[in-house]
Amino acid sequence: MDEVDRLVGLLERYDRPGPRYTSYPTAVEFEASYDTAVYRAKLAEADAAADEPLSLYVHVPFCAERCSYCGCNVVITQHREVAAEYLSYLLREVDLLAAALPRRRRVSQYHWGGGTPTYLSADQIRILHERISGAFDIEPEAESAIEIDPRVTTAEQLAVLRSCGFNRVSMGVQDLDPAVQAAVHRNQTEEETSRLFAVARSLGFASINIDLIYGLPRQTAAGFERTIEHVAALGPDRLAIYSYAHMPWLKAHQKRIEASELPAPRDKLRLFCIARDRLLAAGYAAIGMDHFARPDDELARAAAGRGLHRNFMGYTVRMGSDMVGLGITAIGEVRGSFAQNARKMKPYYEAIERGELPIERGYLLSADDRIRREVILRLMCNFHLDLAEVERAFGISFAAYFADELAELSGPGGAVEHGFVRLRPAALEVVGDGRLFVRNVAMVFDRHLRQHDPGARTFSRTV
Repeated sequence: MDEVDRLVGLLERYDRPGPRYTSYPTAVEFEASYDTAVYRAKLAEADAAADEPLSLYVHVPFCAERCSYCGCNVVITQHREVAAEYLSYLLREVDLLAAALPRRRRVSQYHWGGGTPTYLSADQIRILHERISGAFDIEPEAESAIEIDPRVTTAEQLAVLRSCGFNRVSMGVQDLDPAVQAAVHRNQTEEETSRLFAVARSLGFASINIDLIYGLPRQTAAGFERTIEHVAALGPDRLAIYSYAHMPWLKAHQKRIEASELPAPRDKLRLFCIARDRLLAAGYAAIGMDHFARPDDELARAAAGRGLHRNFMGYTVRMGSDMVGLGITAIGEVRGSFAQNARKMKPYYEAIERGELPIERGYLLSADDRIRREVILRLMCNFHLDLAEVERAFGISFAAYFADELAELSGPGGAVEHGFVRLRPAALEVVGDGRLFVRNVAMVFDRHLRQHDPGARTFSRTV
């Protein structure tokens, strides 16, 4: 019996829709009553903590073509003047945000995402970074990262990014099998990927990450293993092996994917197990639910010391106590609240024309949300929860506050019985096979999830 055969029973029980928990509560709970006025009040609170650093996220939404698997918030256009107009408004938003944080300007985590941030030209990249670095103090040791597409990113752009202080790049690859690429409308040769990887190494980027996706149409065990072997041979510092979220009812472009060509749940799990086994054999350490890093990478060291954090930018070790976002759809996390910018260009531009921060919706965390957020994110990051720490931080009895959740975990057919949650007087740990199903363990503590219609198609499947 191989590993997948052994896990098939658990797969049948636990492979169901659930959040990825880049935040708690999730964006599904955001409300329109959270507006610019609420956000400004929260920024004022954050500004009072002048000695604490920020995390800063910038969203550049453009792509020339849409990959059919994509779940990101993107704008598809080949008209470069559209990006030029967007940049002009983004620069104005930088000024508005900086004015709302007159004392709180130090940045320890700085990330550009998309879309394809390198849709911007080398000159546009420099202009945007100079405006941001002129308004905010990006620490010399900050985690300065950008997502890049090897099909469109040039050596010149990488050189400009490095000169601007970016020290991490994340390269989208997904799968190198031509049959899979044809099925998802993303043609990217091994040569393109290897060439850009070599350029990034030569420029001295401190860390290079490669993103792969399992569960795509036409993926096979043999084909995905070849992809893993090729990218591992390049020697990236980190890899992210994401589960494809097929949600055509939310992402209409995913209807171009033939559902009959998607791997069955059992075969999809096999793909991840192949990736995990090959990467562990290559010397990588498993991080969180879907990341891998070299043992000397700071992410691996943080995970080993249970010091890993997670926010909308992903796993990190340098997260600021507050996060601010720039650009359409960008989400900030400020003083116990989430704030999301307008998700369409027109309202985003109109707000900035009025001199307003372009907030469209958000969420104010309750006292209960804060407790559950701490529990869920610690489990998602470090697979370990020190119960006494939670009790001291929030003034609760863990056993009493979470009596129903502990009963669900330890009852008949629960995670404890299946051997992937260990409950001790001092700690709750996710162990062994449980790390494959950590989203399911976290879901037990999600009060909001219990209030959702179980038949509503809101989240992707957990495996």
